[in-house]
Order: sequence, then C-alpha cells, then structure tokens
Amino acid sequence: MSQLSTAAEYRQIAQQLSLPAHAFVGGLPYQAAAGATFETVDPATGRVLSRLPACEAADVDAAVAAARTAFDDGRWSRLHPSARKAVLLRLADLIAANARELAVMESLDSGKTIFDCETVDVPETVNCLRWHAEAVDKIYDQVSPASDGHMAMIVREPVGVVGLVLPWNFPLLMLAWKIGPSLAAGCTLVVKPAAETSLTAVRVAELALEAGVPAGVFNVLTGSGPGCGEPIGRHRGIDAVSFTGSTVTGRRFLGYSAESNLKKVVLELGGKNPCIVMDDVTDLDAVAAHIVNGTFWNMGQNCSAISRLIVHSAVREPLLQRIYALADEWKVGDPLDPAHRIGPLVSPAHYAKVSAFLDLGAEVLYGGKTRDGRYVEPTVLALPDNHARVAREEIFGPVLAVITCDSLAQAVAIANDTDYGLTASVFTAHGSRALRAARAIRAGTVTINSFGEGDATTPFGGYKQSGFGGRDKSVYAHDQYTQIKTIWMDLSDAGADGV
Repeated sequence: MSQLSTAAEYRQIAQQLSLPAHAFVGGLPYQAAAGATFETVDPATGRVLSRLPACEAADVDAAVAAARTAFDDGRWSRLHPSARKAVLLRLADLIAANARELAVMESLDSGKTIFDCETVDVPETVNCLRWHAEAVDKIYDQVSPASDGHMAMIVREPVGVVGLVLPWNFPLLMLAWKIGPSLAAGCTLVVKPAAETSLTAVRVAELALEAGVPAGVFNVLTGSGPGCGEPIGRHRGIDAVSFTGSTVTGRRFLGYSAESNLKKVVLELGGKNPCIVMDDVTDLDAVAAHIVNGTFWNMGQNCSAISRLIVHSAVREPLLQRIYALADEWKVGDPLDPAHRIGPLVSPAHYAKVSAFLDLGAEVLYGGKTRDGRYVEPTVLALPDNHARVAREEIFGPVLAVITCDSLAQAVAIANDTDYGLTASVFTAHGSRALRAARAIRAGTVTINSFGEGDATTPFGGYKQSGFGGRDKSVYAHDQYTQIKTIWMDLSDAGADGV
C-alpha cells in the first residue's frame, strides 16, 4: 500500500469517482425488475452518492437462476483448483491496483476514515483474497482406514449456490472474508451488501469479471434487509447462507432456513467484549494504546471492539489517565482527512441508537459529547458493576464502560457474565495466569497482552449468541462452503485372480 495522501487529494479523487448505480447479475449491470431504487448517502455530509436498485424477491430469483446455471454447468465449480487460484490472485491484484479509488469509495459510502480504509481495510482485503487463493490447491481430501477389501474416500465438494449477506461496518473486508473461501471452494454467489454500504461490493464484482471469474458466478444484489435479505434467506435454490450482522437478524436467518429448505446457515454476530487488565502489568502505556485502538477503531462500529474494561483497582487510575491522553489524539472530523481517526457514524438511525446510551445516567469520565447529529466523540463511562444496559447491550459506537475488579477470578466472572462470546483481551505479566484466564473466558478469540483478531490463518467467530455454524478466516472458513461426501468402494471381485 502506498503512503497516505493529503485530504485535498482524497477530495479530488472523490469528485472524480464514477460510482455504481446498478446491481450485478449474470456478469452484467442489473436494475431491479420493479424499477425501484434507493439512495446511498455520504454519512459525513448527507449528500446522495448514487441511486441503487432496490432489489426484491423477483431479483433474488434472477440472481439465483444465474448462479445455479453457472454452478451446474461447471464453468467455475469444475475448474482445476490451480485455475481458480490463478483467477483469485488476479482479482487480488486488480483490487490492489485500484486500492486508492476503492478506499475513497468505501470512506464516502460508510463514513469510515480514509486512514482506516487505506491502512487496514483495502490491504487486508487483498491479503485475505490472496491467502484463500493460495489455499485452493492445498486442502486435501482423505482416505479412511477401511478394511483390506474396501476403499473409503472422504471428499469435499462445493456446497453450491451461496448467499452472502454483509454488514455495513467493514464492507470490503467482510466481502473478502466470505468470497475468498466460497469462491476458492467452487461455489457460485449471490451477495447482498448492506443497503448503507453497497458501492464497493458492486465494484469488486466488476473487477472479478475482469479477473476471469465467469459470468453468473459472482452476483450482487442491492437493497434492504426485508426486501432482499429475507428472500435470500428463504430461497429454496440457495444451498447455504453466511451472514454477518446483528444477533437479532441472525436469529431470523435460522428461522428462514427452518421454514424453507434447511439450508446451511453460518452466523457471525455481535459482541460485548471484555478487556481484563490485572495489577501486575508492566507497561501501562502499551496497555492503554491497545485499549484505545480496540475501543475507538472504526468509531467502535466493530463486533470485536473492546466494550468493557475490567481493570484491577490498583492500576485503574493510572491506566485511565493514559487512555484519556491517547484518546485526545483521535481527532474527530471529515473522514477524507487522514489526520482524523473518528468519522461519522454510518447513518442517522445508528447515531440515534449510540447517542442514546450517553443519556442513561452512567458517570462520564471522558468525552461523552456528540457533534452535528453525525459524530460521537470517544467516550469513557464508569459503571459500579456489570448490570447496567451500558454493560449488557452492544453499543456499536466509540464508548468504553469501565468496571473495577480486585482479582482475576472476579474479572473472569464479569467477563463471562454476558449473552455474547466473540472476543476478549487479557493483560497480565504472568504467563500461566494469562493462559488460565484465556481458557476460562468463553469467547471465540482471546488475545493476551494485545488487542486483535489474529490474522488470515486464525478462525474468527463466537460462542453463545455471538456466532453459529462455523468460522470466518483460516482453513476453517472453507468448511462452511463445502459438503463432505463419503465414497465407499467394495474392492471384492468374484473373478479376481487372487491379488
């Protein structure tokens, strides 16, 4: 990735961008059958960026038909794995070649800061696609230990037509997390990006066609959840759905599957992620840096964001002072200015949801202010215990709740006192203490002395109401896009010559 540009240069790119005004089905631009459209809006200014097709059930039928034809005739699913790998690597290269334009498009559409788009989202999108491309011809089938008279093969086959329903907080990166393993497996796709952030998904589909992904393999429908997402969940021609988003909506997809064809469903849902800091930490400055990044990155619109700081009473005050000092450096403003680390929340509705948490009576230790009906400043709240709404509900904004503890056992108990179980962090200088805590915390990812989600090699997903049915990232992500078939062969032959 090239160095960050200037705010003026990013604004010039924004003015010159050609933004999609269509969906993408069968390798061609597509308009909704009913002709309806909706506006996609720049969260920083309220300016209408484009009018996109408001796709509905009839359009899902069209996209599924294109994907089914492409799957059944084998134009992608039956390609040699090395051929699929080569195409996916070309797609990654094309995204890298168009990185700056995609970063600006993503920032305009979502309100994400250009700093994050340039330094995290786009390069990690490229890295993710390359990783899964390289895995295509390195995942082996198996032979079971059958008797001397039999041969048993256990093979993976692509699951078929897959619906990929994306969130608005990481439009490009979540697209990559899902298309990487699903295309690698040989599936054909019906992608529904979030209505708030559809532009880059359409653009990547166009680049995929240019890279050599055959027409009909990668289809993108734009529209609302009820209008387009629900028909995908209920469609009997879709073999699997992978959804990232809220737990409330995830429950619906399980219902849609039960009420239709029992399609495979994989859910990556919300979190109320704890960060435990014990009294033996040796570098409070480093701890504070991880916490500030983990809490305020992407305006806290991150399912793995640090939401609850469970800190030992002996280090609470010195740690908080360092957090405040670092948070001062996270400037709020125009997301196309790379000096800004906090942009607007994605929509007026989400702004209203997040800002409402600031009016629940929790003690404000830092921040707590809003701006222009779009921005929420980095905020730190003090809580007496883990029972308040601020401690229990996913805020999905730049808000950190601080709870004091006096022992590791107490901290772990508070950490586990939640319906969620996506990620957690533990900071302590004692290795076995850290591992005991990591083992005891019921979460899909636990980081020690750091904040993060691992890398492309590590699976990502949650316990409890944070996830269901599988994992994103790593070789485990390929499981959800394949079926396991047993081929049992009897080697006996009445006419054999005794061999």
